[in-house]
Amino acid sequence: MGALLGVSRAIDAMNTVIGRVAMWFTLAAVLISTGNAVVRYLAPRYSSNAWLEAQWYLFGATFMLCAAYTLLKNEHIRIDVLASRWSKRTRDWVDVAGHALVLIPFCLLMIYDLWPFVKGSYLSGEVSNNPGGLIKWPAKALILVGFVLLLLQGISELIKRIAVIRGLIPDPHEEKHEFDDDHVVA
Repeated sequence: MGALLGVSRAIDAMNTVIGRVAMWFTLAAVLISTGNAVVRYLAPRYSSNAWLEAQWYLFGATFMLCAAYTLLKNEHIRIDVLASRWSKRTRDWVDVAGHALVLIPFCLLMIYDLWPFVKGSYLSGEVSNNPGGLIKWPAKALILVGFVLLLLQGISELIKRIAVIRGLIPDPHEEKHEFDDDHVVA
């Protein structure tokens, strides 16, 4: 289990770096959006659809590349109304089942389905239909990369949750969200 926890730490470190970098893409998208709006108003002949598409690419990159980071930080959506009524052990086992039976298989299915989608776009040199638009394969590749990162983080979370159940490590999310019998204490 020690080797698996080492793999988990490596995945966590990688997704932390990627997530922290990708968060800045939101600022870049806002700056591009603002600049594009100003240029369209003041100097419309210098405007380009590429800037509009760049905003979309950056937003998509933020969403896809930060999904694994969100899971790592335990900030993903869960049904607290139910979880708050369960014992910690039950919540841990529900997490194990959710990761093993839902998240990981779903990510594998998405990766399997996305590979030909991205490969075809890349090989064909697919370009936006908009005049002055960007090539499409990088945006499509970000979807694939996002699911690969989410798969890896799902594996990391599964490893950690099993180690918590076995008493090998303290719960890394315990200090963030402690549950008692009546309500969530943050």
